[in-house]
Amino acid sequence: MKQGFLHKLFGTTPGKGVQPREAIAYSVTGIGQNFICTIIGSYITVFMTDALLFGAEGVTIGNVSGAVAVAILMLAARVFDAFNDPIMGSVVDKTRTKWGKCRPYLKWMAIPIGICTVLCFLPVFSAQSVFDGSKTMQTFVVIAVIYVVWSVVYTIADVPYWGLSTCLTNDTVVRGNILTVARMACTVGAGVVTVFVPVITGAVTAKFKYTDADLGAIMTDKAAAIADMVASRGISVEEAARSFIGTVRVGSEFANADTLKMVYFICAVVLVVAAIPMFYFGFKNTQERFTSQDEAPSFAHNLKLLFKNNQLLLIVLSGVLGGARMVYSYTGGLYFAKYILQNEGLYGIITLLVVPGGLVASILVPWMSKKFTKKWSYIVVHLFGGVVMAVMYFVGYDAPWKLIVCAIGLVLLGIPQGVNNIITYAMIGDTVDYLEWKTGERGEGICFAMQTLINKIGMAVGAFIGVMSVSIAGIDTRTYTVQNADALWNVLILSGVISMFACAVPMFFYKITEKKQAEMVAEIEARKINK
Repeated sequence: MKQGFLHKLFGTTPGKGVQPREAIAYSVTGIGQNFICTIIGSYITVFMTDALLFGAEGVTIGNVSGAVAVAILMLAARVFDAFNDPIMGSVVDKTRTKWGKCRPYLKWMAIPIGICTVLCFLPVFSAQSVFDGSKTMQTFVVIAVIYVVWSVVYTIADVPYWGLSTCLTNDTVVRGNILTVARMACTVGAGVVTVFVPVITGAVTAKFKYTDADLGAIMTDKAAAIADMVASRGISVEEAARSFIGTVRVGSEFANADTLKMVYFICAVVLVVAAIPMFYFGFKNTQERFTSQDEAPSFAHNLKLLFKNNQLLLIVLSGVLGGARMVYSYTGGLYFAKYILQNEGLYGIITLLVVPGGLVASILVPWMSKKFTKKWSYIVVHLFGGVVMAVMYFVGYDAPWKLIVCAIGLVLLGIPQGVNNIITYAMIGDTVDYLEWKTGERGEGICFAMQTLINKIGMAVGAFIGVMSVSIAGIDTRTYTVQNADALWNVLILSGVISMFACAVPMFFYKITEKKQAEMVAEIEARKINK
Protein backbone atom coordinates (compact mmCIF):
# COMPACT_ATOMS: atom_id res chain seq x y z
CA MET A 1 0.00 0.00 0.00
CA LYS A 2 2.79 2.36 0.95
CA GLN A 3 4.78 1.56 -2.21
CA GLY A 4 1.64 1.98 -4.28
CA PHE A 5 1.05 5.43 -2.84
CA LEU A 6 4.66 6.47 -3.46
CA HIS A 7 4.57 5.25 -7.05
CA LYS A 8 1.39 7.24 -7.57
CA LEU A 9 2.94 10.31 -5.91
CA PHE A 10 5.99 10.31 -8.15
CA GLY A 11 4.38 8.82 -11.23
CA THR A 12 6.95 6.00 -11.26
CA THR A 13 6.52 2.39 -12.45
CA PRO A 14 7.34 -0.52 -10.08
CA GLY A 15 10.58 -2.20 -11.08
CA LYS A 16 11.17 0.07 -14.06
CA GLY A 17 13.29 3.23 -14.14
CA VAL A 18 13.60 5.59 -11.21
CA GLN A 19 11.98 4.35 -7.98
CA PRO A 20 10.39 6.22 -5.04
CA ARG A 21 13.30 5.43 -2.67
CA GLU A 22 15.59 7.38 -5.00
CA ALA A 23 13.23 10.35 -5.11
CA ILE A 24 13.04 10.32 -1.31
CA ALA A 25 16.82 10.11 -0.97
CA TYR A 26 17.18 12.99 -3.44
CA SER A 27 14.75 15.06 -1.33
CA VAL A 28 16.54 14.25 1.93
CA THR A 29 19.76 15.63 0.45
CA GLY A 30 17.82 18.80 -0.37
CA ILE A 31 16.92 19.21 3.30
CA GLY A 32 20.57 19.03 4.32
CA GLN A 33 21.62 21.31 1.52
CA ASN A 34 19.11 23.92 2.66
CA PHE A 35 20.24 23.68 6.28
CA ILE A 36 23.62 24.90 5.07
CA CYS A 37 22.42 27.25 2.36
CA THR A 38 19.93 29.01 4.65
CA ILE A 39 22.21 29.53 7.66
CA ILE A 40 24.58 31.30 5.27
CA GLY A 41 22.01 32.94 3.00
CA SER A 42 19.86 34.36 5.80
CA TYR A 43 22.31 34.94 8.63
CA ILE A 44 25.87 35.59 7.46
CA THR A 45 24.98 39.22 6.76
CA VAL A 46 23.29 39.62 10.16
CA PHE A 47 26.30 37.95 11.76
CA MET A 48 28.49 40.61 10.18
CA THR A 49 26.28 43.64 10.81
CA ASP A 50 24.87 42.74 14.25
CA ALA A 51 27.27 40.26 15.87
CA LEU A 52 30.52 41.75 14.56
CA LEU A 53 28.96 45.25 14.49
CA PHE A 54 29.89 46.23 10.95
CA GLY A 55 26.44 47.80 10.83
CA ALA A 56 27.06 50.03 13.85
CA GLU A 57 27.07 53.78 13.41
CA GLY A 58 30.62 55.08 13.01
CA VAL A 59 32.15 51.81 11.76
CA THR A 60 33.83 52.30 8.39
CA ILE A 61 35.78 50.10 6.00
CA GLY A 62 37.85 52.11 3.61
CA ASN A 63 35.73 55.08 2.57
CA VAL A 64 32.31 53.55 3.16
CA SER A 65 30.23 52.57 6.16
CA GLY A 66 30.50 49.05 7.46
CA ALA A 67 26.93 48.22 6.38
CA VAL A 68 27.55 49.39 2.82
CA ALA A 69 30.84 47.42 2.72
CA VAL A 70 28.99 44.26 3.79
CA ALA A 71 26.32 44.89 1.15
CA ILE A 72 28.96 45.29 -1.56
CA LEU A 73 30.73 42.13 -0.37
CA MET A 74 27.51 40.12 -0.50
CA LEU A 75 26.68 41.35 -3.99
CA ALA A 76 30.17 40.96 -5.43
CA ALA A 77 30.92 37.57 -3.85
CA ARG A 78 27.59 36.05 -4.85
CA VAL A 79 27.66 37.36 -8.40
CA PHE A 80 31.21 36.04 -8.70
CA ASP A 81 29.98 32.74 -7.31
CA ALA A 82 27.01 32.68 -9.66
CA PHE A 83 29.22 33.02 -12.71
CA ASN A 84 31.34 30.15 -11.42
CA ASP A 85 28.33 27.93 -11.97
CA PRO A 86 28.80 27.54 -15.75
CA ILE A 87 32.41 26.53 -15.07
CA MET A 88 31.24 23.95 -12.56
CA GLY A 89 28.57 22.81 -14.99
CA SER A 90 31.28 22.15 -17.54
CA VAL A 91 33.30 20.24 -14.94
CA VAL A 92 30.25 18.08 -14.20
CA ASP A 93 29.79 17.31 -17.88
CA LYS A 94 33.46 16.21 -18.01
CA THR A 95 33.17 14.02 -14.92
CA ARG A 96 33.35 10.26 -15.55
CA THR A 97 33.23 7.92 -12.53
CA LYS A 98 31.73 4.56 -11.70
CA TRP A 99 29.04 6.46 -9.77
CA GLY A 100 28.15 8.77 -12.67
CA LYS A 101 28.92 12.43 -13.12
CA CYS A 102 26.61 14.15 -10.61
CA ARG A 103 26.29 11.77 -7.65
CA PRO A 104 29.98 11.63 -6.64
CA TYR A 105 30.00 15.31 -5.71
CA LEU A 106 27.45 14.64 -2.97
CA LYS A 107 30.01 12.28 -1.45
CA TRP A 108 33.14 14.31 -2.07
CA MET A 109 31.89 17.75 -0.99
CA ALA A 110 29.77 17.09 2.11
CA ILE A 111 32.58 17.54 4.64
CA PRO A 112 34.33 20.48 2.88
CA ILE A 113 31.02 22.36 2.74
CA GLY A 114 30.41 21.68 6.42
CA ILE A 115 33.86 22.90 7.44
CA CYS A 116 33.61 26.11 5.39
CA THR A 117 30.13 26.82 6.78
CA VAL A 118 31.35 26.61 10.37
CA LEU A 119 34.39 28.78 9.55
CA CYS A 120 32.10 31.55 8.24
CA PHE A 121 30.73 31.95 11.78
CA LEU A 122 34.01 31.44 13.62
CA PRO A 123 33.78 33.57 16.81
CA VAL A 124 37.38 34.78 16.84
CA PHE A 125 37.10 38.58 16.72
CA SER A 126 35.29 40.57 19.40
CA ALA A 127 32.60 43.12 18.58
CA GLN A 128 34.53 45.72 20.60
CA SER A 129 37.64 45.32 18.40
CA VAL A 130 35.59 45.84 15.25
CA PHE A 131 33.73 48.84 16.66
CA ASP A 132 36.78 50.69 17.98
CA GLY A 133 38.65 50.14 14.71
CA SER A 134 41.54 48.07 16.06
CA LYS A 135 40.63 45.01 13.98
CA THR A 136 37.89 46.26 11.68
CA MET A 137 39.68 45.75 8.37
CA GLN A 138 41.40 42.54 9.49
CA THR A 139 38.10 40.99 10.55
CA PHE A 140 36.35 42.05 7.36
CA VAL A 141 39.07 40.62 5.11
CA VAL A 142 39.15 37.29 6.97
CA ILE A 143 35.37 36.84 6.84
CA ALA A 144 35.29 37.94 3.18
CA VAL A 145 37.94 35.40 2.15
CA ILE A 146 36.26 32.55 4.06
CA TYR A 147 32.89 33.47 2.57
CA VAL A 148 34.22 33.48 -0.99
CA VAL A 149 35.87 30.08 -0.41
CA TRP A 150 32.58 28.76 1.00
CA SER A 151 30.70 29.97 -2.05
CA VAL A 152 33.06 28.14 -4.41
CA VAL A 153 32.94 24.92 -2.38
CA TYR A 154 29.15 25.09 -2.17
CA THR A 155 28.90 25.51 -5.95
CA ILE A 156 30.88 22.31 -6.47
CA ALA A 157 28.05 20.36 -4.82
CA ASP A 158 25.06 22.52 -5.71
CA VAL A 159 25.33 22.35 -9.50
CA PRO A 160 25.59 18.53 -9.73
CA TYR A 161 22.84 18.09 -7.11
CA TRP A 162 20.25 19.80 -9.30
CA GLY A 163 21.72 18.30 -12.47
CA LEU A 164 21.17 14.86 -10.96
CA SER A 165 17.40 15.17 -11.51
CA THR A 166 17.86 14.88 -15.28
CA CYS A 167 20.08 11.82 -14.82
CA LEU A 168 17.44 9.99 -12.77
CA THR A 169 14.79 10.09 -15.51
CA ASN A 170 13.96 11.74 -18.84
CA ASP A 171 10.20 11.58 -18.23
CA THR A 172 9.19 15.22 -17.73
CA VAL A 173 6.13 14.30 -15.61
CA VAL A 174 8.08 12.02 -13.26
CA ARG A 175 10.95 14.49 -13.11
CA GLY A 176 8.49 17.27 -12.32
CA ASN A 177 6.95 15.20 -9.52
CA ILE A 178 10.37 14.38 -8.06
CA LEU A 179 11.36 18.04 -8.17
CA THR A 180 8.05 19.03 -6.57
CA VAL A 181 8.72 16.80 -3.57
CA ALA A 182 12.40 17.79 -3.49
CA ARG A 183 11.56 21.49 -3.45
CA MET A 184 9.02 20.91 -0.68
CA ALA A 185 11.75 19.12 1.28
CA CYS A 186 14.11 22.03 0.63
CA THR A 187 11.42 24.39 1.92
CA VAL A 188 11.20 22.32 5.10
CA GLY A 189 14.97 22.48 5.54
CA ALA A 190 15.04 26.23 4.98
CA GLY A 191 11.98 26.70 7.19
CA VAL A 192 13.55 24.94 10.16
CA VAL A 193 16.50 27.33 10.01
CA THR A 194 14.54 30.54 9.41
CA VAL A 195 12.01 29.78 12.14
CA PHE A 196 14.20 28.52 14.95
CA VAL A 197 17.46 30.47 14.63
CA PRO A 198 15.93 33.95 15.25
CA VAL A 199 13.83 32.55 18.08
CA ILE A 200 17.00 31.21 19.70
CA THR A 201 19.04 34.37 19.14
CA GLY A 202 16.19 36.54 20.40
CA ALA A 203 15.74 34.45 23.55
CA VAL A 204 19.45 34.25 24.40
CA THR A 205 20.04 37.99 23.96
CA ALA A 206 16.79 39.08 25.68
CA LYS A 207 18.68 39.82 28.90
CA PHE A 208 20.51 42.66 27.15
CA LYS A 209 17.31 44.40 25.98
CA TYR A 210 15.25 47.09 27.68
CA THR A 211 12.11 45.77 29.38
CA ASP A 212 8.73 47.55 29.29
CA ALA A 213 9.44 48.80 32.83
CA ASP A 214 12.75 50.26 31.69
CA LEU A 215 11.02 51.90 28.76
CA GLY A 216 8.41 53.47 31.02
CA ALA A 217 11.07 54.98 33.26
CA ILE A 218 12.93 56.38 30.27
CA MET A 219 9.73 57.88 28.87
CA THR A 220 9.34 59.79 32.11
CA ASP A 221 13.00 60.79 32.36
CA LYS A 222 13.29 61.90 28.72
CA ALA A 223 9.72 63.19 28.36
CA ALA A 224 10.66 66.53 26.77
CA ALA A 225 13.00 65.06 24.16
CA ILE A 226 10.50 62.32 23.32
CA ALA A 227 7.66 64.86 23.00
CA ASP A 228 9.72 66.88 20.52
CA MET A 229 10.39 63.73 18.51
CA VAL A 230 6.69 62.81 18.48
CA ALA A 231 5.75 66.29 17.30
CA SER A 232 8.42 66.49 14.58
CA ARG A 233 8.13 62.95 13.18
CA GLY A 234 4.49 62.06 13.83
CA ILE A 235 5.26 58.78 15.60
CA SER A 236 3.97 57.23 18.82
CA VAL A 237 5.52 57.90 22.22
CA GLU A 238 6.83 54.34 22.46
CA GLU A 239 8.32 54.49 18.95
CA ALA A 240 9.97 57.79 19.83
CA ALA A 241 11.40 56.35 23.03
CA ARG A 242 12.84 53.31 21.27
CA SER A 243 14.17 55.45 18.45
CA PHE A 244 15.74 57.70 21.05
CA ILE A 245 17.39 55.05 23.23
CA GLY A 246 17.39 51.95 21.04
CA THR A 247 16.53 48.45 22.22
CA VAL A 248 19.80 47.26 23.76
CA ARG A 249 20.58 48.45 27.26
CA VAL A 250 23.28 51.10 27.51
CA GLY A 251 26.52 49.37 28.52
CA SER A 252 25.37 45.97 27.21
CA GLU A 253 25.92 46.59 23.49
CA PHE A 254 29.15 44.61 23.15
CA ALA A 255 28.01 41.78 25.42
CA ASN A 256 24.86 41.50 23.30
CA ALA A 257 26.87 41.37 20.08
CA ASP A 258 29.40 38.83 21.35
CA THR A 259 26.64 36.58 22.69
CA LEU A 260 24.88 36.78 19.34
CA LYS A 261 28.12 35.82 17.62
CA MET A 262 28.51 32.67 19.71
CA VAL A 263 24.88 31.65 19.20
CA TYR A 264 25.25 31.84 15.42
CA PHE A 265 28.41 29.73 15.62
CA ILE A 266 26.68 27.02 17.67
CA CYS A 267 23.66 27.01 15.33
CA ALA A 268 25.98 26.60 12.35
CA VAL A 269 27.77 23.63 13.97
CA VAL A 270 24.48 21.89 14.83
CA LEU A 271 23.07 22.36 11.33
CA VAL A 272 26.26 21.13 9.66
CA VAL A 273 26.36 17.99 11.83
CA ALA A 274 22.74 17.29 10.84
CA ALA A 275 23.28 18.05 7.14
CA ILE A 276 26.39 16.01 6.29
CA PRO A 277 24.77 12.55 6.66
CA MET A 278 21.96 13.70 4.37
CA PHE A 279 24.43 14.28 1.53
CA TYR A 280 25.78 10.74 1.94
CA PHE A 281 22.26 9.32 2.09
CA GLY A 282 21.43 10.93 -1.26
CA PHE A 283 24.64 9.63 -2.79
CA LYS A 284 24.10 6.04 -1.69
CA ASN A 285 20.44 5.76 -2.65
CA THR A 286 20.22 7.25 -6.14
CA GLN A 287 21.22 5.98 -9.59
CA GLU A 288 22.14 7.85 -12.77
CA ARG A 289 20.43 6.42 -15.87
CA PHE A 290 20.63 9.17 -18.46
CA THR A 291 24.25 10.25 -18.55
CA SER A 292 26.09 10.75 -21.82
CA GLN A 293 29.28 8.70 -22.19
CA ASP A 294 30.54 10.69 -25.16
CA GLU A 295 33.86 12.49 -25.05
CA ALA A 296 33.81 15.23 -22.42
CA PRO A 297 33.20 18.65 -23.99
CA SER A 298 35.45 21.64 -23.33
CA PHE A 299 34.25 24.64 -21.35
CA ALA A 300 34.29 26.76 -24.52
CA HIS A 301 32.15 24.13 -26.25
CA ASN A 302 29.72 24.12 -23.31
CA LEU A 303 29.38 27.89 -23.53
CA LYS A 304 28.49 27.53 -27.20
CA LEU A 305 25.90 24.94 -26.21
CA LEU A 306 24.52 27.32 -23.62
CA PHE A 307 23.96 30.06 -26.17
CA LYS A 308 22.34 27.57 -28.55
CA ASN A 309 19.80 26.81 -25.81
CA ASN A 310 17.78 30.00 -26.31
CA GLN A 311 14.86 28.65 -24.25
CA LEU A 312 17.15 28.21 -21.26
CA LEU A 313 18.47 31.76 -21.68
CA LEU A 314 14.92 33.08 -21.40
CA ILE A 315 14.57 31.29 -18.06
CA VAL A 316 17.89 32.76 -16.92
CA LEU A 317 16.86 36.29 -17.90
CA SER A 318 13.58 35.86 -16.06
CA GLY A 319 15.42 34.61 -12.98
CA VAL A 320 17.83 37.56 -12.98
CA LEU A 321 14.98 40.06 -13.36
CA GLY A 322 13.21 38.28 -10.52
CA GLY A 323 16.18 38.50 -8.18
CA ALA A 324 14.42 40.87 -5.76
CA ARG A 325 10.97 39.25 -5.76
CA MET A 326 11.58 37.52 -2.42
CA VAL A 327 13.84 40.05 -0.70
CA TYR A 328 11.36 40.18 2.19
CA SER A 329 12.18 36.54 3.01
CA TYR A 330 15.94 37.10 3.08
CA THR A 331 17.98 39.33 5.35
CA GLY A 332 15.71 42.33 4.81
CA GLY A 333 12.79 40.54 6.43
CA LEU A 334 14.90 39.74 9.47
CA TYR A 335 16.01 43.35 9.80
CA PHE A 336 12.37 44.48 9.55
CA ALA A 337 11.26 42.07 12.27
CA LYS A 338 14.21 42.89 14.49
CA TYR A 339 14.31 46.67 14.22
CA ILE A 340 10.82 47.77 13.18
CA LEU A 341 8.62 45.14 14.83
CA GLN A 342 11.09 44.87 17.72
CA ASN A 343 10.98 41.07 17.75
CA GLU A 344 13.41 39.09 15.60
CA GLY A 345 11.47 35.91 16.34
CA LEU A 346 8.71 37.31 14.12
CA TYR A 347 10.99 36.70 11.14
CA GLY A 348 10.06 33.05 11.55
CA ILE A 349 6.38 34.04 11.37
CA ILE A 350 7.06 36.05 8.21
CA THR A 351 8.63 33.05 6.53
CA LEU A 352 5.99 30.64 7.87
CA LEU A 353 3.16 32.77 6.48
CA VAL A 354 4.51 32.08 3.00
CA VAL A 355 4.47 28.30 3.57
CA PRO A 356 0.70 27.56 3.23
CA GLY A 357 0.49 29.24 -0.17
CA GLY A 358 3.73 27.57 -1.19
CA LEU A 359 2.48 24.12 -0.18
CA VAL A 360 -0.81 24.60 -2.02
CA ALA A 361 1.11 25.76 -5.08
CA SER A 362 3.49 22.80 -4.82
CA ILE A 363 0.61 20.34 -4.73
CA LEU A 364 -1.13 22.06 -7.64
CA VAL A 365 1.94 22.43 -9.88
CA PRO A 366 1.50 19.08 -11.69
CA TRP A 367 -2.17 19.88 -12.36
CA MET A 368 -1.39 23.48 -13.36
CA SER A 369 1.39 22.33 -15.70
CA LYS A 370 -0.92 19.85 -17.38
CA LYS A 371 -3.89 22.22 -17.56
CA PHE A 372 -2.21 25.51 -18.41
CA THR A 373 1.43 24.51 -19.22
CA LYS A 374 4.43 25.43 -17.10
CA LYS A 375 4.94 28.64 -19.05
CA TRP A 376 1.53 30.16 -18.36
CA SER A 377 1.45 28.92 -14.79
CA TYR A 378 4.75 30.75 -14.20
CA ILE A 379 3.62 33.98 -15.88
CA VAL A 380 0.22 34.24 -14.20
CA VAL A 381 1.39 33.54 -10.64
CA HIS A 382 4.15 36.17 -10.88
CA LEU A 383 1.79 38.84 -12.22
CA PHE A 384 -0.51 37.91 -9.34
CA GLY A 385 2.41 38.25 -6.90
CA GLY A 386 3.23 41.72 -8.22
CA VAL A 387 -0.34 42.86 -7.61
CA VAL A 388 -0.31 41.42 -4.07
CA MET A 389 2.93 43.22 -3.18
CA ALA A 390 1.62 46.49 -4.64
CA VAL A 391 -1.41 46.25 -2.37
CA MET A 392 0.86 45.58 0.62
CA TYR A 393 2.95 48.64 -0.24
CA PHE A 394 -0.03 51.01 -0.34
CA VAL A 395 -1.61 49.50 2.79
CA GLY A 396 1.57 49.91 4.89
CA TYR A 397 2.46 48.42 8.25
CA ASP A 398 1.88 51.03 10.96
CA ALA A 399 -1.40 49.70 12.41
CA PRO A 400 -2.57 46.25 13.59
CA TRP A 401 -5.16 45.91 10.81
CA LYS A 402 -2.51 46.79 8.23
CA LEU A 403 -0.23 44.07 9.56
CA ILE A 404 -3.12 41.60 9.23
CA VAL A 405 -3.61 42.60 5.59
CA CYS A 406 0.12 42.20 4.98
CA ALA A 407 0.07 38.80 6.69
CA ILE A 408 -2.66 37.69 4.26
CA GLY A 409 -0.50 39.10 1.47
CA LEU A 410 2.44 36.96 2.58
CA VAL A 411 0.25 33.84 2.52
CA LEU A 412 -0.74 34.69 -1.05
CA LEU A 413 2.87 35.39 -2.01
CA GLY A 414 3.62 31.78 -1.15
CA ILE A 415 1.84 30.85 -4.39
CA PRO A 416 4.34 32.43 -6.83
CA GLN A 417 7.19 31.40 -4.55
CA GLY A 418 6.05 27.76 -4.49
CA VAL A 419 5.36 27.62 -8.21
CA ASN A 420 8.69 29.24 -9.06
CA ASN A 421 10.64 26.89 -6.79
CA ILE A 422 9.34 23.85 -8.65
CA ILE A 423 8.45 24.86 -12.20
CA THR A 424 11.78 26.56 -12.90
CA TYR A 425 13.70 23.33 -12.22
CA ALA A 426 11.26 21.32 -14.33
CA MET A 427 11.47 23.85 -17.17
CA ILE A 428 15.26 23.72 -17.14
CA GLY A 429 15.02 19.94 -17.27
CA ASP A 430 12.88 20.35 -20.39
CA THR A 431 15.51 22.62 -21.94
CA VAL A 432 18.08 19.83 -21.45
CA ASP A 433 15.88 17.66 -23.66
CA TYR A 434 15.44 20.61 -26.04
CA LEU A 435 19.22 21.01 -26.31
CA GLU A 436 19.70 17.30 -27.03
CA TRP A 437 16.92 17.41 -29.65
CA LYS A 438 18.49 20.47 -31.25
CA THR A 439 22.20 19.58 -31.09
CA GLY A 440 22.47 15.93 -30.09
CA GLU A 441 24.11 16.89 -26.77
CA ARG A 442 22.38 17.08 -23.38
CA GLY A 443 24.73 19.27 -21.32
CA GLU A 444 22.97 18.68 -17.98
CA GLY A 445 25.78 20.30 -16.04
CA ILE A 446 25.92 23.56 -17.97
CA CYS A 447 22.11 23.78 -18.12
CA PHE A 448 21.48 23.22 -14.43
CA ALA A 449 24.35 25.54 -13.62
CA MET A 450 21.96 28.23 -14.83
CA GLN A 451 19.45 27.29 -12.13
CA THR A 452 22.03 27.67 -9.41
CA LEU A 453 23.16 30.91 -11.08
CA ILE A 454 19.58 32.19 -10.86
CA ASN A 455 19.33 31.18 -7.19
CA LYS A 456 22.59 32.91 -6.35
CA ILE A 457 21.70 36.07 -8.22
CA GLY A 458 18.52 36.13 -6.13
CA MET A 459 20.51 35.62 -2.93
CA ALA A 460 22.99 38.30 -4.03
CA VAL A 461 20.28 40.84 -4.76
CA GLY A 462 18.36 39.91 -1.60
CA ALA A 463 21.41 40.26 0.62
CA PHE A 464 22.52 43.49 -1.05
CA ILE A 465 19.11 45.17 -0.75
CA GLY A 466 18.65 43.85 2.78
CA VAL A 467 21.96 45.17 4.09
CA MET A 468 21.70 48.43 2.13
CA SER A 469 18.34 48.98 3.83
CA VAL A 470 20.22 49.10 7.14
CA SER A 471 22.14 52.11 5.88
CA ILE A 472 19.15 53.68 4.10
CA ALA A 473 16.93 53.38 7.19
CA GLY A 474 19.67 54.74 9.47
CA ILE A 475 19.83 51.62 11.65
CA ASP A 476 22.57 51.43 14.28
CA THR A 477 23.15 47.72 14.97
CA ARG A 478 24.99 48.44 18.21
CA THR A 479 22.20 50.33 19.99
CA TYR A 480 19.30 49.11 17.78
CA THR A 481 18.13 52.63 16.97
CA VAL A 482 16.25 53.37 13.71
CA GLN A 483 16.09 56.77 12.04
CA ASN A 484 13.66 56.04 9.18
CA ALA A 485 11.50 52.93 9.44
CA ASP A 486 9.44 53.81 6.36
CA ALA A 487 12.57 53.71 4.19
CA LEU A 488 13.15 50.07 5.13
CA TRP A 489 9.57 49.15 4.25
CA ASN A 490 9.70 51.00 0.92
CA VAL A 491 12.96 49.34 -0.13
CA LEU A 492 11.80 45.81 0.70
CA ILE A 493 8.33 45.96 -0.83
CA LEU A 494 8.83 48.16 -3.90
CA SER A 495 11.82 46.15 -5.07
CA GLY A 496 9.63 43.04 -4.86
CA VAL A 497 6.81 44.64 -6.86
CA ILE A 498 9.13 45.61 -9.70
CA SER A 499 10.86 42.23 -9.70
CA MET A 500 7.62 40.20 -9.77
CA PHE A 501 6.34 42.00 -12.85
CA ALA A 502 9.71 42.09 -14.62
CA CYS A 503 10.42 38.35 -14.34
CA ALA A 504 7.20 37.46 -16.17
CA VAL A 505 8.14 39.37 -19.34
CA PRO A 506 10.79 37.02 -20.87
CA MET A 507 8.56 33.99 -20.40
CA PHE A 508 6.07 35.27 -22.96
CA PHE A 509 8.69 34.20 -25.53
CA TYR A 510 9.23 30.68 -24.09
CA LYS A 511 8.10 27.98 -26.54
CA ILE A 512 8.51 24.53 -24.92
CA THR A 513 5.13 23.02 -24.09
CA GLU A 514 4.48 19.65 -22.46
CA LYS A 515 3.41 18.28 -25.84
CA LYS A 516 6.54 19.63 -27.51
CA GLN A 517 8.78 18.11 -24.84
CA ALA A 518 7.22 14.65 -25.25
CA GLU A 519 7.68 14.88 -29.02
CA MET A 520 11.32 15.85 -28.59
CA VAL A 521 12.03 12.92 -26.24
CA ALA A 522 10.35 10.51 -28.65
CA GLU A 523 12.43 11.83 -31.53
CA ILE A 524 15.63 11.58 -29.49
CA GLU A 525 14.88 7.94 -28.61
CA ALA A 526 14.10 7.17 -32.25
CA ARG A 527 17.45 8.60 -33.31
CA LYS A 528 19.27 6.39 -30.81
CA ILE A 529 17.46 3.29 -32.06
CA ASN A 530 18.25 4.10 -35.67
CA LYS A 531 21.95 4.70 -35.04
